[in-house]
Amino acid sequence: MTWILGWTVSLLTFIKTQLVILLLHVLSAGPIPRHVAFEMDGNRRFARLTGRRAVEGHSDGFHTLKRILEICMRLDIRCVTVYAFAIENFNRPPDEVGALMKLAEERLVEIAQNGALLSQYGVRLNVLGHRELLPMHVQVAIDKAEGMTRQNNRAILNVCAPYASRHEITLAVQSVVQQALDKENFDSSLITEQTIEENLMTSLGGSPPLDIFIRTSGVKRLSGFLQWQCCENTQIHMVDTYWPDFGLWDFVPILLDYQRTVWARSSS
Repeated sequence: MTWILGWTVSLLTFIKTQLVILLLHVLSAGPIPRHVAFEMDGNRRFARLTGRRAVEGHSDGFHTLKRILEICMRLDIRCVTVYAFAIENFNRPPDEVGALMKLAEERLVEIAQNGALLSQYGVRLNVLGHRELLPMHVQVAIDKAEGMTRQNNRAILNVCAPYASRHEITLAVQSVVQQALDKENFDSSLITEQTIEENLMTSLGGSPPLDIFIRTSGVKRLSGFLQWQCCENTQIHMVDTYWPDFGLWDFVPILLDYQRTVWARSSS
């Protein structure tokens, strides 16, 4: 009886996998977004709900990131941006911050190493944010992980940590102003929306315009994530699911809504 049960489970797993592959194939026949952003919210609440420590929720969230990233790569989504750590998160309890730093140090190198997810799909890793605020051992791990993927050119994974939109916009404005000042005669015409956008961290990393913004956990605000990039053409979705529980069946309706919108625009 044991072998029959094992065979049945294997068969059901195989069927489920084939159905997922078929679904992704059908979705990929329609318009696919070039750039999707995830505000990965709800890890701590998910952990509390299941009676575990916050760091275990963050670890679950990393595994969800790998699953969702693979789905995005199979759909040929060119760029994925995730909000991993806000600058203000340094105000959390020291033990939680320390655990997050250790998790980042380990996991970034893990997904970047040869044969792992980023290597498999040719994804270049960009870590965006106020990197100098991170412990030196985390900065070293980031440099290593980015270096391991620097030659990848099929897709981009932006990990924003530690990040805040105000900081990103401030740096972009400072850069544009400095470029104008560096001219022999100060040229204020160089300070435009376009030049500021060109100097955002996402733009400097080669990211296309943002098509879809997704925040999990039911919270309905941007919370300092990609506030400039969220323009009138960006579809914003606030879903109730906690990030560790977010999966394909949460993502599919969002992608279908995007495809309906693109088709509606093209027919109008």
